[in-house]
Amino acid sequence: MTSRRTTIVLMLCLGTTASAARAQQIGGPAVGLRATTATALADTGRPKAIEYSDAYAVRLKIHEIASYFELPLFAAEYFLGQSLLNDTTTFVAGKRGSSSTRSWHSTVAGGLGVLFSVNTITGVWNLIESRNDPAGGVRKWAHSIAMLLADAGFMLTANAGGDAKRTLAGANNHRNLAIGSMSLAAVSTIMMWLWKD
Repeated sequence: MTSRRTTIVLMLCLGTTASAARAQQIGGPAVGLRATTATALADTGRPKAIEYSDAYAVRLKIHEIASYFELPLFAAEYFLGQSLLNDTTTFVAGKRGSSSTRSWHSTVAGGLGVLFSVNTITGVWNLIESRNDPAGGVRKWAHSIAMLLADAGFMLTANAGGDAKRTLAGANNHRNLAIGSMSLAAVSTIMMWLWKD
């Protein structure tokens, strides 16, 4: 009887050891054994839900629609500015080139000012609301930084506009600032159109 009990105990011990060995091979706890604390803690992590307001979607739509006007306005402003530079009477004392071209140049510049004000407000507001969302993080931050730098460039361009009316050097500085700012903004906008999450 004793040998029979010993045999049963030995078989139970070997069975438990084999079960534990199999569990280690496949990475889980053995049947009848408890999971370790580290395993239990690792299983409790869940992603945090991120909520967006209805206003976020409205601002995003306004931002997207306005972005489609950007490149045509850039092209118009470039050609109007170049036309003023090519006009030989622009820098003759007392003359300021074609008044209609100058008016259109100022009007398109004003349109760009409105466009960039609207897109800066809607873009920064949405960036703040989405700051905890890791989705598209690199893309949205690269776009935001580039557009804020372009905003600063456009302010410098507008500030250099006064000198552009007086001297060729001032006009060239104004044009170079405008081209640099438009290029940065255009690349950033096209990046958002093409690079989707």
